[in-house]
Amino acid sequence: MITFGTDGWRGLIADDFTFDNVRRVAAAIASYVLQHEDPQHGVIIGYDTRFASPRAARATAEVLAGAGIPVKLTNDYTPTPAVSLAVRDQKAAGGVVITSSHNPWNWNGVKFKAKFGGSATPAIMKILEEELAAGSMPRGHGAAIVELDLKPAYIEAICRFADVNLIAKAKFNFAVDSMYGAGRGVLATIFRDHNIQHVAIRQELNPLFPGINPEPIEPHIAKLQETVLKHGCQAGFATDGDADRIGAVTEDGSFVDAHKTFAVILHWLLVRKKWPGEVARAFNTTRMVDRITARFGRKLNECPIGFKYIADLMMEKEILIGGEESGGIGYSRFLPERDGILNSLLLANVMAEEGKPLGQLVADLQREFGPHYYGRRDLHIPQDMKQGAIRRAGSGDTKRLDHYSVLKKENLDGVKLFLDAPTEGNGADAWILFRASGTEPLLRVYAEAASQELVDEILASGEAFVKRNT
Repeated sequence: MITFGTDGWRGLIADDFTFDNVRRVAAAIASYVLQHEDPQHGVIIGYDTRFASPRAARATAEVLAGAGIPVKLTNDYTPTPAVSLAVRDQKAAGGVVITSSHNPWNWNGVKFKAKFGGSATPAIMKILEEELAAGSMPRGHGAAIVELDLKPAYIEAICRFADVNLIAKAKFNFAVDSMYGAGRGVLATIFRDHNIQHVAIRQELNPLFPGINPEPIEPHIAKLQETVLKHGCQAGFATDGDADRIGAVTEDGSFVDAHKTFAVILHWLLVRKKWPGEVARAFNTTRMVDRITARFGRKLNECPIGFKYIADLMMEKEILIGGEESGGIGYSRFLPERDGILNSLLLANVMAEEGKPLGQLVADLQREFGPHYYGRRDLHIPQDMKQGAIRRAGSGDTKRLDHYSVLKKENLDGVKLFLDAPTEGNGADAWILFRASGTEPLLRVYAEAASQELVDEILASGEAFVKRNT
């Protein structure tokens, strides 16, 4: 069964992700383009480094071309944001990327990018699901498939958005980790061409992603942490399988979660750039962003989980910055799309302008806006236990989580419980969120609190709550 999650369809290779199913999804996309866009504007197709991605991209191109829609197919593994940028700049009817992002090696998938150059809106996704369910398989006069290289234009665009010359003058040393993904060579090329000192790891092509999932979080960034320490780097940057998400490491080898990355860039934009616009964050992200936004009098928009909701908001209003828990951050004035490579450049830009290593920037925010710590657990559990936990968390009967009273509940996406846990002075107000994944067979439990010990305790209580199943 093909179902669409927060950013397209994903499946196990040779089980759900088969060439037949790829063609079915491609046909649904073709039907959408024929009915709702100008098909003569064509579709741009890219792919990542996973097993069979190039062949699946070619199969997708053949279905679209067979429906009479011209296709531009990338000639190499390409970051997802490079495809999105090309869709907008070349005024294409849409874009397709063969990828399953951060999933393990045995997964693959299909993302659809709308003509504005970002994740398809919920309304578009609904149409795609309807076309898929109807078994749409449009045919037309065959159109051309042309191969092209999207990387040069993409590199030029992100180097205009960030101040690469300032980064070079700062004389920092960076570690760059592509995690064997589609970002391979891109950031390293930018640093090399601008004489920015760096060490690059895991740039080679290996669709098995040996020893890791291509997700820029612990424990998968252990090699990046080791590299930063070994080479005396002031920061390390990692991008996920299709390079639209970022993970970072400080000068002492500590992992910087996406919440701190978001907060560091947000604070810099407000203090240094003073660009206009509101701020958007997903339901499962840090409330430090709320404090920073309030300090500078900007409006905060809280969205359901999935960057497509932030992209949808960017179509309605100017969003200075929008971010999510998984490391996706985007900007209205650049593209309504997350971009791990661009955000690596922007973090380096912040460091250069402030004259500080990444760890010092994070420590400064923790001191100014209160200590905020975060954690997540992914629970692979039976469907009945998963749904039972969500139901119990949202019911009026759940008024405590172990030692802590539930102060209030929110259910924008999953069930979030705010707890009367200690704030260590001006630290984070504690909360825990239970949410079923939209793309994987698991329940995710998120928590934020004023200390890492408290986060770990709340997560343990949350896991015990899920597994009680009564």
